[in-house]
Amino acid sequence: MATEILMPALSPTMEEGTLAKWLVKEGDTVKSGQIIAEIETDKATMEFEAVDEGIVGRILVSEGTAGVKVNTPIAVLVEEGESADAAPAPVKAAAPAAAAPAAAPVAAAAPAPAAPKVAGARVFASPLARRIAAEKGLDLTKVAGSGPHGRIVKADVEGAKPMAAASAPAAAAPVTAAPAPAAMPAGPAAETVLKMYQGREFTEMPLDGMRRTIAARLTEAKQTIPHFYLRREVRLDALMVFREQINKQLEPRGVKLSVNDFIIKACALALQAVPDANAVWAGDRILKLKPSDVAVAVAVDGGLFTPVLKDAQQKSLSALSAEMKDLATRAKTKKLAPHEYQGGSFAISNLGMMGIENFDAVINPPHGAILAVGAGIKKPVVMKDGTIGVATVMSMTLSVDHRVIDGALGAQLLQAIVDNLENPMAMLA
Repeated sequence: MATEILMPALSPTMEEGTLAKWLVKEGDTVKSGQIIAEIETDKATMEFEAVDEGIVGRILVSEGTAGVKVNTPIAVLVEEGESADAAPAPVKAAAPAAAAPAAAPVAAAAPAPAAPKVAGARVFASPLARRIAAEKGLDLTKVAGSGPHGRIVKADVEGAKPMAAASAPAAAAPVTAAPAPAAMPAGPAAETVLKMYQGREFTEMPLDGMRRTIAARLTEAKQTIPHFYLRREVRLDALMVFREQINKQLEPRGVKLSVNDFIIKACALALQAVPDANAVWAGDRILKLKPSDVAVAVAVDGGLFTPVLKDAQQKSLSALSAEMKDLATRAKTKKLAPHEYQGGSFAISNLGMMGIENFDAVINPPHGAILAVGAGIKKPVVMKDGTIGVATVMSMTLSVDHRVIDGALGAQLLQAIVDNLENPMAMLA
C-alpha cells in the first residue's frame, strides 16, 4: 500500500517550510532513518529523515517549493511492484506571487501518537508495519500509531503483542483542536498600496519565511505584551581597563573578550541575584527559570536570530565568548538547530557597535524582558569627589513585560546589571 511522506514539523512553531533539496529520486529505495531531503524552516535548513521504508514512487513537491504546510504530502513510498498512479499530482515550484491578503494560517500541531482506531475505520500504516503485523497476528485497528497523522510505523508493531493489541481501548475521547492563531494584521491591502505607487519606480520584495515570522511575532509582541521601559547609564571605564588587562593574559590562548561578552555575563549573574525576574509568560501562568538562559540578537541577511546561551551564569567569560562566536557564525549561515535559538527568559540586543546611542527593543515572547544596549561614549560627568571629569558612558534600556515583572522588580534587575558592569572583577568571583 502506498505511504505518503508528509512535510514534517521540525520545530514547535513551524507551520510551513520550503523543500530546499531532495536527496533521493523516484525509484530509489529508502530505509527508515535515512536522510531524504533538506527542509528550510523560517530560520534554518534542516535534514529530514524518513520514518518508513519503501521505494520512492512519486515526488509530489519539487525542490525550491516554498510555503509547504506542515503535514502536506510531499512524496509517496510504495512497495516493490506497487504503482504510485493513485498518488496526488506533483506540486511544482511556483514563482513568488505579489503580496496579497492571506487567510489565517491553520496551526499544525507536532505529530503525536494517535489513539487506537475504531473498528472498521481506515488504518494508516507503513508497508513494513503491515508485514510485521501480519506475521505477528496483530490487529492494526488496536495499535496506536506514532507516525505523522497517527500512521503506524515499524516501531509501533515490533514490540506489540497480539493480546496486548487486542485489549487496547476501542476508541479515545475526541481531542479538541487548538484555535488557529489570528492572521498577522497587514495594514492596507496589497492592491491598495500598489495603486498608491502606480507610476513610481520600485522593486517588489516578496516576504520569505524569516521575514514573515519576524513580522508576525513582533506584531504579536507589540499588540499583546504590555511593555514598559527602564533606562540607566553605566560607566564603563573600570570595565575597559579590566578588559584590556585580561585580554593581554588571554592572548597566548587566542582569546579576545568583547564588551558584549561582559554584558552577557553581567545579565546572567543579575538574573541569579534577582531570581523573580528570571521568568517568562506562559499564557495563564508565569514560569520562573532557575538557570540563566540568555538570548542574544544576531543580525543576519534578511532578519535576525536570537541564539540562546544556556546556563550562562555558570560559564567563564572565555567560554561565553567562544560559544557566542560559534552561534553567531552559524546563525549567519542558517545552520542553527531550533533548540539553539528557542527558549531563554531574557534577551540582549546590542546596537552599540553600530554607533546607536540608545533605543528601545521589542520583547521576544515569551521572554519577560530584553536589554537594549547602546554605544559607549565619552561624556563629561560629575566624579565621586564632586569635580567634573570625562567618563565612558553607555546607555541601556530594559524593555519589560508588565505581566511578568513589575516596575520595582525591573529596577532591581537593571541595578544588578549596572553593578556587575561597573565592578567587572566581581563577576569572576
